[in-house]
Amino acid sequence: MRSVSVIGIGETRMGKLTSKSIRMLIKEAGNKAIEDAGIEKERIQALYMGNYNASYWSIQSHIGALASETLEIGHIPTIRTEGACATGSLAFRQGLNAIAAGIYDVVLIGGVEKMTHKPIETITTGLASAADFEYEVNLGSTFPSLFAMIANRYFYEYGDVRKEMAMAAVQNHDNALLNSNAQMHKKITIDQVFNGFPVAHPLTVYDCSLVTDGAAFVVLAATEVAEKIAKKRVVEVIGTGHAGDSLTLAGKKSITTLEATVKAANEAYKMAGITAKDIGFAEVHDCFTITQIINTEDLGFFEKGRGAKALAEGKTALDGQIPINTSGGLKAKGHPIGATGLSQINEVVTQIRGEAGARQIKNANIGLNHNLGGTAATCVVNVFKGR
Repeated sequence: MRSVSVIGIGETRMGKLTSKSIRMLIKEAGNKAIEDAGIEKERIQALYMGNYNASYWSIQSHIGALASETLEIGHIPTIRTEGACATGSLAFRQGLNAIAAGIYDVVLIGGVEKMTHKPIETITTGLASAADFEYEVNLGSTFPSLFAMIANRYFYEYGDVRKEMAMAAVQNHDNALLNSNAQMHKKITIDQVFNGFPVAHPLTVYDCSLVTDGAAFVVLAATEVAEKIAKKRVVEVIGTGHAGDSLTLAGKKSITTLEATVKAANEAYKMAGITAKDIGFAEVHDCFTITQIINTEDLGFFEKGRGAKALAEGKTALDGQIPINTSGGLKAKGHPIGATGLSQINEVVTQIRGEAGARQIKNANIGLNHNLGGTAATCVVNVFKGR
């Protein structure tokens, strides 16, 4: 397999972008990534687009062709991927694998979601379709209620970490204040998290990720090509992993250890020839605050049951042992479903390049993005290293 590297990134600001259509979001982020790569559009040989639910929320399918026309790339092959909240990372893996296999030298990967223009009932219904509609949603379950059950089970097995969950929200909001592309520029306190609007016990509105419009793109190239044409520091993809689990929460062996994360991470670490201890920082899937804590354990950063304590001790802060969600995470940067994984990758590359400004961490050389779909039914993990 050939080595593959990132040579270009670009994204929109995340948020409630009422005046911007899907087409406009694609155009902005896609052109930013191509310009960042410093290449002519003629060099792009394929386009992989991640989109979760435009067919329902915007009555627009065939997103790959839409993106190709919008970006004026020409008669190249396009494809759309869908894997719930892991959609963007799945698109990334498709492009990565195509270059690694020798099919292409340079590809463009994008993700987009437009959802804030719809009533909350429509948004909730669309999101719920990533769970089991027959056995969970029709019986009243939503993702907040499913992850609330995960939180309560975690409390039973490892102790009450409600305060640390609130601390995760506070930390991510603080990081987002330093990110101009973040949706939520609002400092919060632990008390605000505790006293926020109740969603599903123990979760309040401040424990939940955001409803977000946005797009993010990445340009990938074979590393030998990247080193000849890249205008900025080349960031190599040294490991990748993809794993799955049951769609239903009830079908899982454990709901406090998310096996899809464990398996995807181990696959990525093995490919990279490293262990979790070698990861310097990570963007992890914090759809809910409890999920961030569990993810940092399942990724091997902390022992099982110790993720909350590590967070409370400052180990996941910008100046900590392993900074987590320097961008603000899904919690505060935003969660534009189809673009989320690529938004994470944008942050990892930005940190490795040393371009993160006030939120820049020290010695950012090996970083990871972790992206879940549904109740951890799908997981993608990618590891990046500066060259």
